[in-house]
Amino acid sequence: MKVAFDSRPSKDPRGIGRYTRCLLQALRESAAENHEIVESNRPRRCDLFHAPWIDGALLRSPVPMVVTLHDLVPLKRRGEYLRSGVRFKLRYLAVQRAVRVIVPTRVVAEDANEALDIPPDRVTVIPEAPAAALYRRSEEEIETVREKFALPRRYLLWVGGMTTPDPRKRVAALARAKRTMPLVLVGPTAHWAGELRDVTLTGAVNDDELAAIYSGAHALVFPSDEEGFGLPPVEALACGTPVAACDVPALREVLDGRAALAEVDDLDGLIQTAESLRRPAPAPPQWSWEDAAAATWDVYAEAVRAPATWRGARRRQGPASGKLSRPDDEGLASQQ
Repeated sequence: MKVAFDSRPSKDPRGIGRYTRCLLQALRESAAENHEIVESNRPRRCDLFHAPWIDGALLRSPVPMVVTLHDLVPLKRRGEYLRSGVRFKLRYLAVQRAVRVIVPTRVVAEDANEALDIPPDRVTVIPEAPAAALYRRSEEEIETVREKFALPRRYLLWVGGMTTPDPRKRVAALARAKRTMPLVLVGPTAHWAGELRDVTLTGAVNDDELAAIYSGAHALVFPSDEEGFGLPPVEALACGTPVAACDVPALREVLDGRAALAEVDDLDGLIQTAESLRRPAPAPPQWSWEDAAAATWDVYAEAVRAPATWRGARRRQGPASGKLSRPDDEGLASQQ
Protein backbone atom coordinates (compact mmCIF):
# COMPACT_ATOMS: atom_id res chain seq x y z
CA MET A 1 0.00 0.00 0.00
CA LYS A 2 1.39 3.38 -1.02
CA VAL A 3 -0.07 6.23 1.03
CA ALA A 4 0.16 9.90 0.10
CA PHE A 5 0.26 11.84 3.37
CA ASP A 6 -0.24 15.62 3.26
CA SER A 7 2.55 16.77 5.57
CA ARG A 8 2.13 20.52 4.97
CA PRO A 9 0.78 21.26 8.47
CA SER A 10 3.85 19.66 10.11
CA LYS A 11 5.52 23.07 10.33
CA ASP A 12 2.64 24.50 12.34
CA PRO A 13 3.77 24.84 16.00
CA ARG A 14 0.20 24.38 17.23
CA GLY A 15 -1.75 21.19 17.88
CA ILE A 16 -2.39 20.30 14.23
CA GLY A 17 1.34 20.44 13.55
CA ARG A 18 2.05 18.28 16.58
CA TYR A 19 -0.50 15.74 15.38
CA THR A 20 0.96 15.65 11.88
CA ARG A 21 4.59 15.31 12.99
CA CYS A 22 3.98 12.66 15.63
CA LEU A 23 1.61 10.54 13.57
CA LEU A 24 3.78 10.70 10.45
CA GLN A 25 6.84 9.54 12.39
CA ALA A 26 4.90 6.71 14.06
CA LEU A 27 3.40 5.60 10.74
CA ARG A 28 6.83 5.38 9.16
CA GLU A 29 8.30 3.47 12.08
CA SER A 30 5.44 0.96 12.07
CA ALA A 31 5.02 0.52 8.30
CA ALA A 32 5.10 -3.06 7.04
CA GLU A 33 7.52 -3.99 4.26
CA ASN A 34 4.83 -3.63 1.61
CA HIS A 35 3.62 -0.27 2.94
CA GLU A 36 5.05 3.12 2.02
CA ILE A 37 4.34 6.67 3.20
CA VAL A 38 4.94 9.46 0.67
CA GLU A 39 4.74 13.10 1.76
CA SER A 40 2.49 14.60 -0.89
CA ASN A 41 -0.84 16.32 -1.36
CA ARG A 42 -1.06 15.05 -4.96
CA PRO A 43 -1.96 11.37 -4.62
CA ARG A 44 -2.59 10.33 -8.23
CA ARG A 45 0.08 7.59 -8.26
CA CYS A 46 -0.73 6.27 -4.79
CA ASP A 47 -3.27 3.81 -3.39
CA LEU A 48 -4.63 6.13 -0.71
CA PHE A 49 -4.56 9.78 0.34
CA HIS A 50 -4.59 10.99 3.96
CA ALA A 51 -5.29 14.65 4.70
CA PRO A 52 -4.47 15.19 8.41
CA TRP A 53 -6.29 18.54 8.36
CA ILE A 54 -9.49 19.76 6.80
CA ASP A 55 -7.71 22.33 4.62
CA GLY A 56 -5.98 19.52 2.73
CA ALA A 57 -9.10 17.51 1.89
CA LEU A 58 -9.66 17.09 -1.85
CA LEU A 59 -13.05 17.65 -3.42
CA ARG A 60 -12.30 14.99 -6.02
CA SER A 61 -9.55 12.65 -4.97
CA PRO A 62 -8.23 10.26 -7.63
CA VAL A 63 -7.79 7.60 -4.93
CA PRO A 64 -9.68 6.75 -1.72
CA MET A 65 -9.26 9.57 0.80
CA VAL A 66 -8.99 9.58 4.59
CA VAL A 67 -9.41 12.90 6.42
CA THR A 68 -8.63 13.73 10.04
CA LEU A 69 -11.30 16.03 11.45
CA HIS A 70 -9.95 17.59 14.64
CA ASP A 71 -13.13 19.44 15.59
CA LEU A 72 -16.13 21.23 14.14
CA VAL A 73 -15.91 24.41 16.21
CA PRO A 74 -15.62 26.83 13.22
CA LEU A 75 -18.74 25.29 11.70
CA LYS A 76 -20.71 25.22 14.94
CA ARG A 77 -19.69 28.79 15.85
CA ARG A 78 -19.40 30.51 12.49
CA GLY A 79 -20.44 33.89 13.89
CA GLU A 80 -17.40 33.99 16.19
CA TYR A 81 -14.96 32.67 13.61
CA LEU A 82 -16.31 34.77 10.71
CA ARG A 83 -16.37 31.71 8.45
CA SER A 84 -18.63 31.86 5.42
CA GLY A 85 -18.61 31.71 1.64
CA VAL A 86 -18.03 28.99 -0.91
CA ARG A 87 -14.50 28.07 0.20
CA PHE A 88 -15.68 27.47 3.75
CA LYS A 89 -18.52 25.24 2.54
CA LEU A 90 -16.31 23.29 0.15
CA ARG A 91 -13.93 22.31 2.92
CA TYR A 92 -16.69 20.46 4.72
CA LEU A 93 -18.08 19.04 1.49
CA ALA A 94 -14.65 17.51 0.87
CA VAL A 95 -14.74 15.89 4.32
CA GLN A 96 -18.17 14.46 3.56
CA ARG A 97 -16.68 12.77 0.49
CA ALA A 98 -13.89 11.01 2.39
CA VAL A 99 -14.03 7.22 2.47
CA ARG A 100 -13.03 7.27 6.14
CA VAL A 101 -12.86 10.10 8.69
CA ILE A 102 -10.56 9.99 11.72
CA VAL A 103 -11.58 11.99 14.80
CA PRO A 104 -9.85 12.34 18.19
CA THR A 105 -12.89 11.83 20.44
CA ARG A 106 -16.40 10.41 20.50
CA VAL A 107 -17.60 14.00 20.89
CA VAL A 108 -16.23 14.95 17.47
CA ALA A 109 -17.60 11.72 16.00
CA GLU A 110 -21.08 12.70 17.16
CA ASP A 111 -20.61 16.21 15.75
CA ALA A 112 -19.53 14.74 12.39
CA ASN A 113 -22.68 12.66 12.26
CA GLU A 114 -25.02 15.46 13.35
CA ALA A 115 -23.48 18.42 11.48
CA LEU A 116 -22.10 16.71 8.37
CA ASP A 117 -24.34 13.63 8.16
CA ILE A 118 -21.31 11.32 8.04
CA PRO A 119 -22.44 7.78 8.99
CA PRO A 120 -20.85 6.34 12.15
CA ASP A 121 -19.42 3.38 10.21
CA ARG A 122 -17.20 5.79 8.24
CA VAL A 123 -15.83 7.50 11.36
CA THR A 124 -13.06 6.10 13.59
CA VAL A 125 -12.03 7.57 16.94
CA ILE A 126 -8.23 7.62 17.32
CA PRO A 127 -7.02 9.64 20.34
CA GLU A 128 -3.88 11.75 20.36
CA ALA A 129 -0.93 11.39 22.73
CA PRO A 130 1.98 13.36 24.19
CA ALA A 131 5.19 13.40 22.18
CA ALA A 132 7.97 11.10 23.38
CA ALA A 133 10.01 14.11 24.58
CA LEU A 134 7.29 15.22 26.99
CA TYR A 135 8.05 13.62 30.34
CA ARG A 136 8.94 14.81 33.85
CA ARG A 137 12.26 16.68 33.73
CA SER A 138 14.97 17.11 36.35
CA GLU A 139 15.31 20.09 38.67
CA GLU A 140 18.40 21.13 36.73
CA GLU A 141 16.46 21.22 33.46
CA ILE A 142 13.63 23.13 35.13
CA GLU A 143 16.08 25.69 36.47
CA THR A 144 17.63 26.10 33.02
CA VAL A 145 14.34 27.09 31.39
CA ARG A 146 13.44 29.24 34.38
CA GLU A 147 16.56 31.30 33.80
CA LYS A 148 16.24 31.37 30.01
CA PHE A 149 12.64 32.58 29.98
CA ALA A 150 12.69 34.55 33.26
CA LEU A 151 10.01 32.33 34.79
CA PRO A 152 8.84 32.86 38.38
CA ARG A 153 9.50 30.20 41.01
CA ARG A 154 5.84 29.19 41.10
CA TYR A 155 3.45 29.76 38.23
CA LEU A 156 0.28 28.71 36.54
CA LEU A 157 0.76 27.63 32.95
CA TRP A 158 -1.19 27.86 29.71
CA VAL A 159 0.10 26.31 26.46
CA GLY A 160 -1.16 26.96 22.92
CA GLY A 161 -0.94 29.16 19.86
CA MET A 162 -1.39 32.92 20.17
CA THR A 163 -0.77 34.03 16.60
CA THR A 164 -4.45 35.00 16.34
CA PRO A 165 -7.07 35.40 19.08
CA ASP A 166 -9.17 32.22 19.29
CA PRO A 167 -12.57 32.85 20.93
CA ARG A 168 -12.86 29.39 22.47
CA LYS A 169 -9.36 29.47 24.05
CA ARG A 170 -10.21 32.58 26.13
CA VAL A 171 -6.59 33.52 26.75
CA ALA A 172 -7.28 37.23 27.23
CA ALA A 173 -10.05 36.46 29.73
CA LEU A 174 -7.69 34.13 31.59
CA ALA A 175 -5.06 36.87 31.79
CA ARG A 176 -7.64 39.30 33.24
CA ALA A 177 -9.03 36.88 35.84
CA LYS A 178 -8.08 37.21 39.50
CA ARG A 179 -5.22 35.05 40.71
CA THR A 180 -2.50 34.96 43.34
CA MET A 181 0.11 33.11 41.25
CA PRO A 182 1.88 34.45 38.15
CA LEU A 183 0.65 33.21 34.77
CA VAL A 184 3.01 31.92 32.07
CA LEU A 185 1.76 31.65 28.48
CA VAL A 186 3.73 29.36 26.17
CA GLY A 187 3.41 29.33 22.39
CA PRO A 188 3.99 31.41 19.26
CA THR A 189 2.60 34.92 19.62
CA ALA A 190 1.48 37.92 17.59
CA HIS A 191 1.17 41.60 18.52
CA TRP A 192 -2.15 41.21 20.36
CA ALA A 193 -0.62 38.79 22.88
CA GLY A 194 2.02 41.35 23.80
CA GLU A 195 -0.76 43.62 25.05
CA LEU A 196 -1.85 41.14 27.73
CA ARG A 197 -0.99 42.47 31.15
CA ASP A 198 0.69 40.74 34.08
CA VAL A 199 1.72 37.59 32.19
CA THR A 200 5.01 36.03 31.09
CA LEU A 201 5.25 35.17 27.38
CA THR A 202 7.88 32.65 26.33
CA GLY A 203 7.11 32.56 22.60
CA ALA A 204 7.66 29.33 20.71
CA VAL A 205 9.78 26.71 22.50
CA ASN A 206 11.23 23.34 21.54
CA ASP A 207 9.99 20.06 23.02
CA ASP A 208 12.74 19.75 25.64
CA GLU A 209 12.06 23.29 26.84
CA LEU A 210 8.31 22.67 26.82
CA ALA A 211 8.71 19.53 28.93
CA ALA A 212 10.78 21.42 31.49
CA ILE A 213 8.30 24.32 31.58
CA TYR A 214 5.44 21.86 32.13
CA SER A 215 7.47 20.11 34.83
CA GLY A 216 8.19 23.35 36.69
CA ALA A 217 4.60 24.64 36.70
CA HIS A 218 2.36 24.52 39.75
CA ALA A 219 -0.52 23.54 37.47
CA LEU A 220 -1.78 23.82 33.92
CA VAL A 221 -4.89 25.97 33.63
CA PHE A 222 -6.99 25.26 30.54
CA PRO A 223 -9.93 27.67 30.09
CA SER A 224 -11.20 26.53 26.65
CA ASP A 225 -14.98 26.48 26.46
CA GLU A 226 -14.92 23.93 23.62
CA GLU A 227 -12.33 21.45 22.34
CA GLY A 228 -12.05 18.55 19.96
CA PHE A 229 -9.44 16.83 22.12
CA GLY A 230 -7.29 19.11 24.28
CA LEU A 231 -3.69 17.93 23.99
CA PRO A 232 -1.97 20.33 26.48
CA PRO A 233 -3.70 18.76 29.52
CA VAL A 234 -2.50 15.30 28.44
CA GLU A 235 1.01 16.68 27.89
CA ALA A 236 0.99 18.30 31.33
CA LEU A 237 -0.01 15.03 33.00
CA ALA A 238 2.79 13.26 31.13
CA CYS A 239 5.19 15.75 32.76
CA GLY A 240 3.72 15.17 36.22
CA THR A 241 1.86 18.49 36.40
CA PRO A 242 -1.73 18.74 37.73
CA VAL A 243 -4.44 20.13 35.46
CA ALA A 244 -7.45 22.39 36.01
CA ALA A 245 -9.77 22.66 33.01
CA CYS A 246 -13.26 23.72 32.08
CA ASP A 247 -15.95 21.08 32.24
CA VAL A 248 -16.65 20.54 28.53
CA PRO A 249 -17.56 17.24 26.84
CA ALA A 250 -14.30 16.48 25.02
CA LEU A 251 -12.14 17.21 28.06
CA ARG A 252 -14.35 15.04 30.25
CA GLU A 253 -13.90 12.23 27.76
CA VAL A 254 -10.14 12.61 27.33
CA LEU A 255 -9.15 13.35 30.93
CA ASP A 256 -11.65 10.93 32.50
CA GLY A 257 -11.22 12.05 36.11
CA ARG A 258 -7.54 12.97 35.81
CA ALA A 259 -8.12 16.74 36.07
CA ALA A 260 -10.02 19.14 38.31
CA LEU A 261 -12.92 20.55 36.30
CA ALA A 262 -14.64 23.91 36.82
CA GLU A 263 -17.75 25.46 35.31
CA VAL A 264 -17.19 27.11 31.95
CA ASP A 265 -18.56 30.49 33.06
CA ASP A 266 -16.42 30.65 36.22
CA LEU A 267 -12.83 31.54 35.29
CA ASP A 268 -12.12 32.83 38.78
CA GLY A 269 -13.20 29.46 40.13
CA LEU A 270 -11.03 27.70 37.55
CA ILE A 271 -7.96 29.63 38.69
CA GLN A 272 -8.74 29.03 42.36
CA THR A 273 -9.01 25.34 41.57
CA ALA A 274 -5.67 25.39 39.74
CA GLU A 275 -3.95 27.21 42.60
CA SER A 276 -5.25 24.65 45.10
CA LEU A 277 -3.93 21.60 43.22
CA ARG A 278 -1.13 19.50 44.65
CA ARG A 279 1.30 16.96 43.25
CA PRO A 280 1.53 14.16 42.37
CA ALA A 281 -0.65 14.49 39.31
CA PRO A 282 -2.58 11.47 38.04
CA ALA A 283 -0.90 9.41 35.34
CA PRO A 284 -1.79 10.42 31.77
CA PRO A 285 -4.04 8.26 29.58
CA GLN A 286 -2.21 5.11 28.49
CA TRP A 287 -2.28 5.77 24.77
CA SER A 288 0.74 6.36 22.56
CA TRP A 289 1.46 7.53 19.04
CA GLU A 290 2.43 3.94 18.28
CA ASP A 291 -1.12 2.95 19.22
CA ALA A 292 -2.47 5.77 17.05
CA ALA A 293 -0.35 4.65 14.09
CA ALA A 294 -1.55 1.05 14.40
CA ALA A 295 -5.17 2.20 14.46
CA THR A 296 -4.53 4.51 11.49
CA TRP A 297 -3.04 1.68 9.42
CA ASP A 298 -6.25 -0.26 10.14
CA VAL A 299 -8.28 2.68 8.83
CA TYR A 300 -6.13 2.79 5.69
CA ALA A 301 -6.80 -0.91 5.08
CA GLU A 302 -10.55 -0.36 5.48
CA ALA A 303 -10.44 2.61 3.10
CA VAL A 304 -8.72 0.78 0.24
CA ARG A 305 -11.15 -2.15 0.62
CA ALA A 306 -14.22 0.08 0.68
CA PRO A 307 -16.58 0.09 -2.31
CA ALA A 308 -15.59 2.73 -4.85
CA THR A 309 -18.53 4.98 -3.98
CA TRP A 310 -16.04 7.77 -3.32
CA ARG A 311 -15.84 8.35 -7.09
CA GLY A 312 -18.16 11.07 -8.36
CA ALA A 313 -19.76 11.83 -5.01
CA ARG A 314 -23.43 12.64 -5.27
CA ARG A 315 -24.81 16.09 -4.67
CA ARG A 316 -25.98 16.57 -1.15
CA GLN A 317 -27.14 19.17 1.30
CA GLY A 318 -24.08 21.00 2.51
CA PRO A 319 -23.23 21.71 6.15
CA ALA A 320 -24.08 25.37 5.65
CA SER A 321 -27.40 26.77 4.52
CA GLY A 322 -28.31 26.28 0.86
CA LYS A 323 -27.39 23.66 -1.71
CA LEU A 324 -23.81 23.19 -2.81
CA SER A 325 -23.37 22.86 -6.56
CA ARG A 326 -21.09 20.21 -8.01
CA PRO A 327 -17.51 21.58 -7.94
CA ASP A 328 -15.00 21.46 -10.75
CA ASP A 329 -13.10 18.18 -11.07
CA GLU A 330 -9.76 19.70 -10.11
CA GLY A 331 -11.13 21.82 -7.28
CA LEU A 332 -9.66 21.71 -3.81
CA ALA A 333 -11.42 22.49 -0.58
CA SER A 334 -8.53 24.73 0.33
CA GLN A 335 -5.28 26.16 -0.91
CA GLN A 336 -2.76 23.93 -2.60
